Amino acid sequence: MGARSRGPRGQRAERDQTGPVGPAPIVKHRAVISLALLFATGCLRSEAIPRTPQQAEQALREGNDRFARDHARHPHASADRRHETARDGQHPFAAIVACSDSRVPVELLFDQGIGDLFVIRVAGNVCGVDEAGSIEYAVEHLHLPLVVVLGHEHCGAVKAVVDGSHEHGSLEKLITRIRPAVDAVRRERSELSGEALLHAAVERNVWHSLEELLAVSADIRRFMTEDRLQVVGAVYDIDSARVTWLGPHPRQAELLRTGAAPANCDK
Repeated sequence: MGARSRGPRGQRAERDQTGPVGPAPIVKHRAVISLALLFATGCLRSEAIPRTPQQAEQALREGNDRFARDHARHPHASADRRHETARDGQHPFAAIVACSDSRVPVELLFDQGIGDLFVIRVAGNVCGVDEAGSIEYAVEHLHLPLVVVLGHEHCGAVKAVVDGSHEHGSLEKLITRIRPAVDAVRRERSELSGEALLHAAVERNVWHSLEELLAVSADIRRFMTEDRLQVVGAVYDIDSARVTWLGPHPRQAELLRTGAAPANCDK
């Protein structure tokens, strides 16, 4: 009948409104401070987008280390992040050319989120005109400073070439682009076989893909000579979850100067 509630819940409400100052205001103040800190941290993270190749690679290294140690933070996965990227566009800090293999979840293995990475996926992480065009867009319009060509252990596309599998149609054309890497390993390291051969072929295929990328794209070569872009290779181990960083191509200076295309390179 009256405005005042009865019973335990009513008594609690009455104390909150009229009783002496107790722990409730302290809790409220702490909540406000926590929200302020979260907001500030979020702002700082958004502003601290890696701007140099070194900063971008370091962010990827740290993210992979968290993922491999099962300490992933899963950043930038919230609804707020989706709204932010819908409103303000994308600002990725690195492009990753990776295999389509379902065991290579690129954003997860680098512990990155929505809008952080520009990912190009194709079986065997091969690089031709389509992949090069995607990277040209990312550098020219999104201004990212780093490209990573990411191979992975136990790659089925590379294994098909190592095993001499005979495929048909478009798949045969795709694995033909991997064959020069495997042939080079067989020539230079004839003692290898089995898993050791596959491991070496996976790494060599990363270098071959990087060569193709520089061969088909004068713009990417120009971005690199202007110090706007760095392109590196890496290999992901799907068992340990660790990425091994290979660095720039050993013959990068020559490739930038000549743009020589390897065999089976799309033009």
